[in-house]
This record gives sequence, structure tokens and C-alpha cells, in this order.
Amino acid sequence: MFPINVYVQLCGLLNCISVPFSEHILLFLLQMKIWQLPSVLLLLISSVISHPHNLFEYNELSEYVDSHQEEYVQTLRDWVAVESDSSDVLKRPDCHRMMDMTAEKLRAMGGKVELVDIGVQELPNGQTVDLPKVVTAQFGSDPSKQTVCVYGHVDVQPAKLEDGWATDPYNLTDIDGNLYGRGASDNKAPVLAWIHTVEAYQDLPVNVKFIIEGMEETGSNGLDAMIMAQRDSFLSDVDYILISDCGWLSRRPALTYGTRGNCYFFAEVEGPKQDLHSGVYGGTVIEPMTDLIGILDTLISPSGKILIPGIREAVAPLSDEEWKMYQDIEFDIESYKSKIGVSQLMYNNKVDLLAHRWRYPTVTVHGIEGAFSAPGTKTVIPAKVIAKFSIRQVPNMDPAVVKKQVTDYLNSVFAKRKSPNKLKVTMVIGAKPWLADTKHPLYEAGKAAVKRDLIREGGTIPIAKTFEDVTGKSIIMLPIGGFDDGLHSQNEKMSRYNYIEGTKLFIAYLHEVGIKGVGNERGLVLTF
Repeated sequence: MFPINVYVQLCGLLNCISVPFSEHILLFLLQMKIWQLPSVLLLLISSVISHPHNLFEYNELSEYVDSHQEEYVQTLRDWVAVESDSSDVLKRPDCHRMMDMTAEKLRAMGGKVELVDIGVQELPNGQTVDLPKVVTAQFGSDPSKQTVCVYGHVDVQPAKLEDGWATDPYNLTDIDGNLYGRGASDNKAPVLAWIHTVEAYQDLPVNVKFIIEGMEETGSNGLDAMIMAQRDSFLSDVDYILISDCGWLSRRPALTYGTRGNCYFFAEVEGPKQDLHSGVYGGTVIEPMTDLIGILDTLISPSGKILIPGIREAVAPLSDEEWKMYQDIEFDIESYKSKIGVSQLMYNNKVDLLAHRWRYPTVTVHGIEGAFSAPGTKTVIPAKVIAKFSIRQVPNMDPAVVKKQVTDYLNSVFAKRKSPNKLKVTMVIGAKPWLADTKHPLYEAGKAAVKRDLIREGGTIPIAKTFEDVTGKSIIMLPIGGFDDGLHSQNEKMSRYNYIEGTKLFIAYLHEVGIKGVGNERGLVLTF
């Protein structure tokens, strides 16, 4: 027996998309344990199985995925083993190797693959290093078929065992069905799920292109220019762009309609020509660390209010309609607190909490370079310290304006200290926020067909806004990662179930696009 709510949901789903109701369709879905899958997969599969030939092909492809899941996990293990940390220039060779591995994988599948040179990265000290090349690939060029382009990234955030990981972050470890490793969920497994999807097909229902980069975690350096350059060539015949690079808010599947941007700053304070003994020189010099802590303390109040003039004033006001949308979202505050291990949050009600997580800016201080942080003691006055902090920005904020506001403000605060030390403020990332229209027919169809949450994402996908601006197309996001995957944190993981069933989701989605497109509207960008 299956739960009555599953029966009702399936009946409603089939009716919503005009699939003739029949007991054998329900039986097929229930035998597949379909109620465990994301709601969007219910929609896609049900559309596919309204055609007997496609039903047979989906079954065949699903079985293919199941029979290859150990191979898929091993490939993910091989990819996770590459320490492709784009923030560490010393690991740049690993980033280059990761791009080569990605290109090799796609080339072995028969794709037309290129490694596109996007230039060099200028470091704060004036030196330059090569940026990882961007992988582009193409499978099929049938003009009678729709063309989709999958975007993803294979660089990762920093990770060390001593940071609090229970396992080696670069050795994929399977514990109770969860695959732990840096980059497992963000974004190597989702990228591989799309690759496995293409690999599973004997005859793709659509033409598929890939754009895979290796600098997303540091702002997608060089990618904006490449997208502009490729607009009238590689991207000219693309109908849809697909991205899987975010997560659910709860156990309920979600459509994501917005992301925050990210302005990342270095604030460097330099004093004496070298580090000094704190006993010998302490009390006689004005210490750079004291200056730095002093100006950082002026960025944000204890209650979370940003103190930089002009920042809060630029934020779009919260509408009544948006407030109502937040009110209806499934989100449990106590569960959220338990998950992250805190006893108190900035806000005590759901709407305020979600609003400040998604649609209001925030300041976060990430660390201080040059400060002593190793175990033990060291009685030193650092000669130069560099604070690293970011402002997650939202509509209607602009990175160029934020850069000037922050730089002017910190210089003003520093001047009041009358310190002989030198301050240098640099913005190293300036990624724009992105927001879609939830009244777009794609969203309306999704809301009518299946019960799901419409959410925004507090993190940043730098290239999303660029795709929208350059192509003039709309974006919709739907993740396959779990709400508890721990992106950017210790013990990041991807559920084996989500990895494998996510691949089937993408298979079903390509069927849908191949059969009739999405909304029968060309020139539309879809982000999943």
C-alpha cells in the first residue's frame, strides 16, 4: 500500500498536465518509489510516460543509470580527489588538471570539445597567473532539435582536515548513503549528473552543449568576457541554459527565482617594515592589527545593521506579495537552529529570517591574513594584516557603487584614527545579484502542476546575471542538492540517492524538451 497523500498528489499531477488518468500509470510511478523523488521529476516523468515509446525508453535509461551507479560514484571520487581550490594560487595546477580531466571525460564520450583560454588573473601584489581554461563541448547539431547548454563549475572552496572534517575532504567517503568530500555537492556531482545523462542516451532528444569553468568560487574571473565573445558563435543556437548549483531549503523541492550577489573585499593595513616582538615594541608603535580590528568594527552593528552609508538605502522594499510568499514557505526555525548548532538567531520569525537570508544584504568577516592563527602562542606584532570580508548584495545594489561606498567609508573611518599606518582597500569579486519574474509562464506552470516552494538563494552564482544580460533570456533554477549538504562547510556531502536520481531527473527533463520544448517558447534560458 502507498500513502493516500501520494495517490492524491499523483492524480492531481496527471490531471494538471492533461495526461489521461489510468491505473497502470499510477502503478508504474509507485513501483518506481516515485514519491521519494523531487516533485519536478513527477512532472517530467508523467509527461514522458504519456507516450508509450518514451515510457519504454525512460525505463531503459533509468535501468542504465542504476547499473552504472558504482561507476558514477567512482568518477565523482576521482574528481573530488583533485584539490581544485580556485582561491589558492598555489593550487592553480590542480585547477588546470581538473579542467583537463573534464575535457577528457567529455571528449571520450564523443563530444566536440575545446579548452578556451580566458587569459590571466592579476593578483593583489601585481603578479599574474593563468586562469583555468573553460571547457566547452557539443553533442549533436541537428537543426530540427532544441539545443540546451549546461553550465557548471568544477572548482571548490578551501578545505582541510584540521578545519573540523570527520573525513579527508579530498577522499570521497560513503557513509550511510552520503558521499562526503569537498565539491561533492558544489558542484562536481551535479555537473557529472548532466554528463552521465548525455552518456546514457544512444540518441539524444536534443542537442547538448556544455560550458564548465574552474573559477566560480572566486567570482568567475574571465567568464563574462568569454560569454560576450561566444554570444554570436557557441551560444547563438542555444535555446535553454541549464544550471544545477544550489540546494533545497527544506525537504520540500523548490524552484529558485533569485540569488544574492557578492562583493568581496581585502582591507590591508601596513605598518612597520617587519613583524615585531610584542614585549620589546608593544606600547611604542601603533599596531596594524589594532587599526584593522577598529575599522572592521564599524561595518556592522551587533544587531546586524550595516553601517556603511548608502547600502541599506539601495535595497528594494519588501512587498506585501513577497511577504505572503515567504509566509507560505516550509521552513522550521528550530530545525534550522539545530542543524547549524546555534541557540539563538538574529530574528525569531520565519519571514524576517528568510528575508535577511535572501533579499537583504549582509556583511561577513571571513578572516585576517597575516595574523597568527596556528596552534600554540606567538608574541608578535604583525607588520601587515589583511582583512577579508564580503557584502552579499541584492537588488537594487550595483557592485561598482558598493565598491566606492565601502572604499570611501573605510578610508574615512581610518582617517579619524590618525594612524601613521597605511590602508589599502581592494574589491576582488563583484558578482551581481539575479532575480526572476515569478509571474513568468514557466513559474506559473510549475506552481499549478506540483506543490513546491518558490525560494531565493542567499549564495551567489556569478554568471547567472551575465547570461541574462548578454542573452536577454529568462532564468529559472531548480537544484538537486539536499538542504543539508553543507556547501562551503565542513563535511560537505551529496546524497548518493540525489546523485543517481538527479541523473534520472535530467534524463526525463531532456525528454520533455525534446518532445515539445518548455512552454513552446524559443529563446528561453532555464537554470536547473
